[in-house]
Amino acid sequence: MPGIDASLTFHPLRIAVLTISDTRIEETDTSGGLLVERLTAAGHELAARAIVSDEVTAIRTQVETWADSPDIDLILSTGGTGFAPRDVTPEAVKPLFRREMDGFAVVFHQASLGTVGVSTLQSRAFAGQIDDTFIFCLPGSTGACRDGWDLVLVLELDSRYRPCSLAGQIPRLRHVCA
Repeated sequence: MPGIDASLTFHPLRIAVLTISDTRIEETDTSGGLLVERLTAAGHELAARAIVSDEVTAIRTQVETWADSPDIDLILSTGGTGFAPRDVTPEAVKPLFRREMDGFAVVFHQASLGTVGVSTLQSRAFAGQIDDTFIFCLPGSTGACRDGWDLVLVLELDSRYRPCSLAGQIPRLRHVCA
């Protein structure tokens, strides 16, 4: 049966949070703030936080910098995944992928269907791997980030989750799912 095995050791991940927005600053960044709050409450480490504009170059530069950092295991982004003209997160990030995690979009949409109904179709949430760094790109709404963390990522990123957590695919934690 899938779930958290409390007898196992929790291994915190070093997570960077990227907000993609032309209008938010840290004080008004409720979606990024929620992700920071949730990941630290779960026992993970906030490795970095930034806000960049809805520009392909700005997004790609920040993501590449973090993906190259040995101090960052995983990136969570919020914003730019809709259909507004300025929403370019998929166009900025997907060309960097070594692999795409198709299942994340499916599970995210199943989870958010229960909270926003068919409006979930307006999201292009996605995830993948840039070299060995995973990135999860969530919509910019606080509710969507809450759904993404509370209904999907909190379990998937917990090293105690069985049958196996994504934590076991992080190079420094590959022994976790051995």
